Amino acid sequence: MSKTLPTALNLPPLDPLPDHIAKYFGICDDKLGFVPNVLAAYAFDTAKFDAFSAMYNDVMLADSGLSKLEREMIAVVVSSINKCFYCLTAHGQAVRALSNDPKLGEMLVMNWHAADLDVRQTAMLTFAEKITKVSAETTEADRQTLRDAGLSDRDIWVIASVTGFFNMTNRMASATDMRPNDDYHSQNR
Repeated sequence: MSKTLPTALNLPPLDPLPDHIAKYFGICDDKLGFVPNVLAAYAFDTAKFDAFSAMYNDVMLADSGLSKLEREMIAVVVSSINKCFYCLTAHGQAVRALSNDPKLGEMLVMNWHAADLDVRQTAMLTFAEKITKVSAETTEADRQTLRDAGLSDRDIWVIASVTGFFNMTNRMASATDMRPNDDYHSQNR
């Protein structure tokens, strides 16, 4: 792993990396061709890396009524509101890859309302936008709109979890000037 810091903070990765982190990085390198900078950033502390990766894996990869694409769409919309360069780049690329539609990724980054979305996706992203901008104003009517669009209460939990997770990670990325890997910029265009 490179010793180049992926943030503005002087928090070099553990040396040597614990076996489980080194294995995780190996899987990333095999699957993606690189280790995402967000993971490298958290590798200065085993407990923080473990907490971050466990939450990411649960929120983004666990079995869910929401597809991986839908969860990535939420990540991009939240990150667009928060103007998170790291997450817009990384998760915009994921939307391009999962949808096979480079325009969709760009529309979600710039203005998700311009995208041609179905009722379910529109309800989901409207809810994510609201709880990102004015979460205290969330009402039962907002949850009912999701149900009316075919989303279950478990799905609503997932939408809230993905939204909350990316609001946190966006703030961490901004606070530490975390930069995305250059590889993301040219993929799936």
